[in-house]
Amino acid sequence: MSTTALLDRPATAPVRHLRAVNHPAAVETPAAPAAEPVQARALPAGTAPRGFALYVGIDEAKAAASGVNLGVLVDALRRTIAELAPSAETYATVALAPVGSGGRDVDVVRLALHEPSAVARTKQEEPEDEEPASGGVVVDISRKRVLIDGESAAFTFKEFELLQYLVLREGRTIERTELVTSLWQGATDEDAPGERTIDVHVRRLRAKLGRYEDIVRTVRGVGYRFDRHADVVIRYGHGTPSPDRF
Repeated sequence: MSTTALLDRPATAPVRHLRAVNHPAAVETPAAPAAEPVQARALPAGTAPRGFALYVGIDEAKAAASGVNLGVLVDALRRTIAELAPSAETYATVALAPVGSGGRDVDVVRLALHEPSAVARTKQEEPEDEEPASGGVVVDISRKRVLIDGESAAFTFKEFELLQYLVLREGRTIERTELVTSLWQGATDEDAPGERTIDVHVRRLRAKLGRYEDIVRTVRGVGYRFDRHADVVIRYGHGTPSPDRF
């Protein structure tokens, strides 16, 4: 039995269909009221809508119980968007959280992917900063900072993003082309750095890591890798942005 799912184009009739190809039954749900256009809502001065994020709270077990998986759901949404708005670009990732994390799935997803309002709500609930380690490197994902021997390091935004990208993909060699594509999403060809420019960013990152520079390893002719290191502590906070899967 195939589990490929497709969403029908919205029709004038007040019903939307989610059908599973070759599935013996179709599921019908009443259509939601027409959404208010974004342009009609109050927006901060000087801003304009450029897209949207849809946070879906469901784990693999719940998806499997419905006869699908996360990849199938993402593919179904992408197919629908491609049909309704062929010029739209899509990007999807999966949110990871520590096993056993409480709360509603969708709230965990929003927090793990650092949705601003979800993060803001946790600020008042967070305990005081943990005591910094007296030695080594602390990569604090939740607070976007790096401590070196107990002192806060002056990393730029891109330097932190680069280190975080490698840390979250521990043990995997990341090619320079992937770093450019992932860390400079949406940049024009003129603004996006060349592959060799990544080497410059890595050199600057290592210079700020000082005697711990070897935590970012070079894989000659391929790219860079972060391996588990005795001198490095990773603090994930409430949620963790995941490696991109889709």
